[in-house]
Amino acid sequence: MTTNKDVQINKTVIIEQTHCPRNPGMPLDMAFVQGININRSAVERRTSTIASRRAVKKQHQAAWLLKAITFIDLTTLAGDDTPGKVKRLCQKAKQPVRKDLLEALGVEDLNITTGAVCVYHNMINTAVTALAGTNIPVAAVSTGFPAGQSLQSIKIAEIKASVTDGAKEIDIVISREKVLCGDWQSIYDEVYAFRQACGDAHIKTILATGELATLTNVAKASWVCMMAGADFIKTSTGKEPVNATLPVSLVMVRAIRAFFELTGFKIGYKPAGGIQTAKQAIEYMILMKEELGNEWLQPHLFRFGASSLLGDIERQLEHYVTGCYSAQHRHATS
Repeated sequence: MTTNKDVQINKTVIIEQTHCPRNPGMPLDMAFVQGININRSAVERRTSTIASRRAVKKQHQAAWLLKAITFIDLTTLAGDDTPGKVKRLCQKAKQPVRKDLLEALGVEDLNITTGAVCVYHNMINTAVTALAGTNIPVAAVSTGFPAGQSLQSIKIAEIKASVTDGAKEIDIVISREKVLCGDWQSIYDEVYAFRQACGDAHIKTILATGELATLTNVAKASWVCMMAGADFIKTSTGKEPVNATLPVSLVMVRAIRAFFELTGFKIGYKPAGGIQTAKQAIEYMILMKEELGNEWLQPHLFRFGASSLLGDIERQLEHYVTGCYSAQHRHATS
């Protein structure tokens, strides 16, 4: 077994966190949006090299994985969700890694938790109660999630009800048919209305990138949502056939970078769906570091939408400490 001295890591990699002014939005610039055009082959060439050019090993990998935990929106969005299941998920969010592993790594004093817990509206009260006394926010999916095929009035009512029940973050879905029809004004208007309904709760706009047909549409939708006041832009609901990918992520984070250069406001990014392994998490973190810098590697600007990722991260941390892999079923999240 590896000794405690061998596995202890640099805590400063993990704990830094600051806040930034909230994006107030701006008028829709239709000429700018219509002028966006993305070169798919160039995007794919850039992202194909991420895993091969960068290697994070040993204690550095352990530090990155502990940091990755703080980015996770620990999520359950299933038809068989029960109060008991949500309570177990919240307990895992509060104590995401076994205490013996944290002690071996020398980070038991950092109070590492996940970034948030994400649930359907009817489970908000359960999650808020279970997380009382912590700084872990409850995020709720809304606006006819996942398809978004509801009346606008119903979508607004959903948001307001979730905020009233204690959700601090609202993950909304945009109307994909309006993107496919090029109706950018309608997308802007609906996201602006959602932002107003959220009040002080932060709004994450889900683009459902797997249903937007082109990377150019992904870029345009990202810009329109940010112009309308989005705090985060998010890839997917996790329910589409294709969810988060590195090419889509590159397009979205470069839109975030350009928006910051134009306005001075930092928008968060959340890849969601299909991110199941520690290796994948590190690839997305490398992308963020290279494209946006360390400032964005903080929970208020970067999240993973995931349900099974945490289990693999804990498994990899156990391997780092003990030199042995355990069975995946020993690291269930709920």
